Amino acid sequence: MTAAWLSNIAARLLPRGNAAPAVEPASQRDAAALSALHRASFHRGWSEGEFQQMLAERNTLAHRVRIGGQTVGFIISRIAADEAEILSVAVAAKYRGRGLSRDLLRTHLGYLAGFGLKTVFLEVEENNAPARALYERAGFQTVGRRERYYKDADGEHLNALVMKRDLS
Repeated sequence: MTAAWLSNIAARLLPRGNAAPAVEPASQRDAAALSALHRASFHRGWSEGEFQQMLAERNTLAHRVRIGGQTVGFIISRIAADEAEILSVAVAAKYRGRGLSRDLLRTHLGYLAGFGLKTVFLEVEENNAPARALYERAGFQTVGRRERYYKDADGEHLNALVMKRDLS
């Protein structure tokens, strides 16, 4: 078998444009891409400057998922003592439903556990069934509720659930 023959077979088996997703640590260089994803995913999107500031802090951990060189999702959390709070998770609309959030969350939780953290918290909008299902499958449990915590684009107040997962 020649290298050219193997390359030809690989080209037929791996269609072009379907690069495998890669979950990687994010840095300040990613602030613009993360901000764009956040603004496209949430009513009150965070600015590039807000991401730059968070990513500069030593107690922030962020991962991105890239496909073919394009950042299509991220997860970011803040660490305090032996706990972390997931601040946000977002995946570009056209890439949702492919398991990328699950991959991001799994990788991120692995890093947090590797740092010796004991507990992770997050808040999720009560009616966001896909996000709630993701977190529940990952072992998070609802431990509280915040009435009228979020405001949607129409000004309606929405409840948040506080969820927790032990890492130890």
